[in-house]
Amino acid sequence: MASFERYIAQRFLPKDKNSYSGPMVNIATYSIALGVLVMVLAVCILRGFQGEIRQKVVGFGSHIVVSSYAMGNLNEETPIANDRPEVERLRHTPGVKHVNFFANKGGMIKTEEQIQGIIFKGVDAGYDSTFFASNLVKGRLVHFDNDAAANEIIVSRTLANMLHLGVGDKVRTYFWQGETYRARAFEVCGIYSTDLKDFDEHYIVGDLRQVQKLNGWDSNQVAGYEVLVDDFKQLDRIKDAVLAQMNYDLTLTTVVEQNEALFSWLNLLDSNIVLIITIMMLVCLVAIISALLIMIFEKTSTIGLLKAMGSTNQNIRRIFLIKSSGIIAKGIALGDIVALALGWVQQHFHLVKLDSESYMMDTVPVDMNVWIFVAISAGTLAVCLVALMMPTAYISHIQPAKTIKFD
Repeated sequence: MASFERYIAQRFLPKDKNSYSGPMVNIATYSIALGVLVMVLAVCILRGFQGEIRQKVVGFGSHIVVSSYAMGNLNEETPIANDRPEVERLRHTPGVKHVNFFANKGGMIKTEEQIQGIIFKGVDAGYDSTFFASNLVKGRLVHFDNDAAANEIIVSRTLANMLHLGVGDKVRTYFWQGETYRARAFEVCGIYSTDLKDFDEHYIVGDLRQVQKLNGWDSNQVAGYEVLVDDFKQLDRIKDAVLAQMNYDLTLTTVVEQNEALFSWLNLLDSNIVLIITIMMLVCLVAIISALLIMIFEKTSTIGLLKAMGSTNQNIRRIFLIKSSGIIAKGIALGDIVALALGWVQQHFHLVKLDSESYMMDTVPVDMNVWIFVAISAGTLAVCLVALMMPTAYISHIQPAKTIKFD
């Protein structure tokens, strides 16, 4: 029986130019394709945007920061030892990818024409520099000497433009220490850009030993540990695991807690995704239901004939559902192909640009996750097929005697 239903469904559209069902099927197909295209691109772009911002914020401060419970300000941070037993326990905590040592120092950078407040982020040779390496636009990263503290720094493109700095330029910096200040001369070895204004306007990155000297710390003293995790989605669970390893004199904060406003805004974007999917799904439903109803109305006499020949309402409903599922599948495939092509082009050629000051990035990001395509395609097919149960119920009201007599 299933082969009979499929056979009828495959030959169900008339070739008559005066038929309404043919154009309506085309409209339904392209409407579903457009709906899937918009849904897939919307989710890919918004997910890409969320991921890009999250990656940049984490790059400056890691997922979890462990510091002294008696934490001071940027000028007088309370040091902790980098050889405490907690460090090894952290490194072996499930879900922890890397542990960095760091120290920050507030100060200012001065040129002949400009003065700008800065935060000197001190790192060591074991620091995971993947983030800064991926955002480097000129020059190179700091080279760490085993014997002495490096006099090199990398600065943001924002600071470089403000202060008219280039790779190889010497700069004079001043750091507050109690009621006085200390001067240091550095050479710019690299320029990075993240398009995060609050960070790019202030952060320079250099050797951790410079901060240790400025603060009068020992070589094993740092401001804290930056903990990078394997999976951001598991951040809360890993935070609890890390907290269990800490002594009473240490405290920890996550990147979400440090940037609550930013992450609340990123989470708010999920409501935009839900709204877009809802609207586009309604477009798909209206299109396919309209096409199905017109097919049923045009095939009333055929439905009556099939009933007279012994077909049940369930058989005939299955014929229309098979036909409709083919239309839906064709629209979904077309939408997915176009979305994949547009996403690939944007991902590789960055044709659509953004204002970096407003969007914190200079090009539209696209997260081409295969599960986004699968979820939207499967969801669209399932929702449309369920919605078609209602219009196909009209088939049970068609009486063979009336339709055949009418013909």
